[in-house]
Amino acid sequence: VQLQASGGGLVEAGNSLRLSCTASGRTFSNYAVAWFRRAPGKEREFVSAIRWRAYTTYYADSVKGRFTMSRDNSKNTVYLQMNSLKPEDTALYYCAADLYGSGSEKENQYQYWGQGTQVTVSS
Repeated sequence: VQLQASGGGLVEAGNSLRLSCTASGRTFSNYAVAWFRRAPGKEREFVSAIRWRAYTTYYADSVKGRFTMSRDNSKNTVYLQMNSLKPEDTALYYCAADLYGSGSEKENQYQYWGQGTQVTVSS
């Protein structure tokens, strides 16, 4: 499956962005999808994930209550709605897919990765 992340940009703190991850090539509904991010000078970290069947979502503590993940299988797309953005949310955001996945926080569970979309939050 090929993944294309989009929707990043430059926003002021407190504002919102919605990221999209669009898949092609396979039955998208069979995949768990996660968002990870890498801030400058830091390792890539888990942000959120959605399971392949139950649509249960998981979030890192740092984004819980501000970010919401959803999916529209008819459009082969997963969304990450990011509200109340903070400067510390500045990072390159990647989406990743895991066949029949449970929504793991571990990068090595994901077989397919998108190219990343940059989110920059100014203070």
